[in-house]
Amino acid sequence: MVKIRMMRMGSNHNPFYRVIAIDERKPRNGRPLEFLGTYDPNVNPPALKLDLESIDGWIAKGAQLSSTVGSLVRKLRRAGAPANG
Repeated sequence: MVKIRMMRMGSNHNPFYRVIAIDERKPRNGRPLEFLGTYDPNVNPPALKLDLESIDGWIAKGAQLSSTVGSLVRKLRRAGAPANG
């Protein structure tokens, strides 16, 4: 099954995340099927850029969101942001 989850990047004490579509059996930083956006919690306010059209396409194919990515997508949709964040 395909999951849409975050991949940790950045240095120690300075995390940066990529939102990816990946097979759920792969490791956290394994090779993704597609990059779907980024999330940087270190800036104020946190920087969030997601490709909502691609995320919707993956969900239509049966992919499931992780709980964290699901909350970020809901937050972005409530803000009324454009499709490409």
